[in-house]
Amino acid sequence: MRLEFIERLAEGEVLGRSILSGDGKVLLRAGVRLSSQYIDRLRELGVLYVYIEDDRLCDVRVEDERLMELKKNTMMNMSQIAKNVNNCNKSEFKKSLKMVEELIEYIIDDGEVNLSLYDIRTHDNYTYLHSIDTGIMAAFIGISCKYSETDLKELGLGAILHDIGKTKIDHKIINKAGKLTEEEFSEMKKHPVYGAEMLKRNYSIPNSVIRIVEQHHERIDGRGYPRGISGNEINTFANIVSVCDVYDAVSNDRSYRKKLKPNESYELILSGSGAAFDEGIVKKFRETFAVYPLGCCLRLSNGIEGYVIQQNRNFPDRPVLRVLYEGETKKPIPFYEIDLLQNSNLIVEAII
Repeated sequence: MRLEFIERLAEGEVLGRSILSGDGKVLLRAGVRLSSQYIDRLRELGVLYVYIEDDRLCDVRVEDERLMELKKNTMMNMSQIAKNVNNCNKSEFKKSLKMVEELIEYIIDDGEVNLSLYDIRTHDNYTYLHSIDTGIMAAFIGISCKYSETDLKELGLGAILHDIGKTKIDHKIINKAGKLTEEEFSEMKKHPVYGAEMLKRNYSIPNSVIRIVEQHHERIDGRGYPRGISGNEINTFANIVSVCDVYDAVSNDRSYRKKLKPNESYELILSGSGAAFDEGIVKKFRETFAVYPLGCCLRLSNGIEGYVIQQNRNFPDRPVLRVLYEGETKKPIPFYEIDLLQNSNLIVEAII
């Protein structure tokens, strides 16, 4: 499969991966042949890129079907989880967490990270989608850290519940299209405290999970919130979730700003090492995830364009590309590959 931005789609191309709404419903199913009407509708919904079937890139593996199904089911359960927390319904809360546990267990058992870090979504229920993807990223970093199964489950659960306190914030503030006022931002900064209090008061939740919820906006340099703690005062799991939370947040459109490009999001995390984020966690992030999504098209400094087919471990910005077209005419050619790790004279100029 190849990843294509909406502007580059052509009629007749076949969708390679289903597109889901925020509540887990299928907007457009994999295998559909795209018409101009479908493409226009996807653009209206805010979908900026899709995966397309391509025989020349059939070996490019993106998110597996089982993980996608578990994500969809978890999305559909997130509103019930929030409802049960707010209603103090302990027994129903435990039942609704079953799907979350299945998702984390699958990641632990599978152990193979989807290095693209890309996901197709709309703006609906952003908080739930964001929480799930933050949980998946955190679990993969936890695997890189060689955590025990118990720790991985607590890390993943805390990551998925990290924004649960936002259910106590006025929806007008949460969904405001534009910069928050000082008063609104002050209220927004209380959501970690609200979330921790909700879990402490009502459930037998591990302390590590509560500390994730309470501390995921703290910074290593002490300039975070709600308490402004720093360094070793911050829980390690919370440091992991902080990195994943920020990466996923800036990688996706919001009502008040456009998403950053994958390399820009990645660089934002690296640049925050030692200030916003723990240096050791950023190092694990770099070892676990790559800059450029599998299947995306890159333009190199020599003008050649190629699709990412493989990542080079520990070299997140030097993938292997497959060149499918002649540079100037864009006509199909017998493909060949370029390993950027072996071609240090070439640099990536742009994602196209």
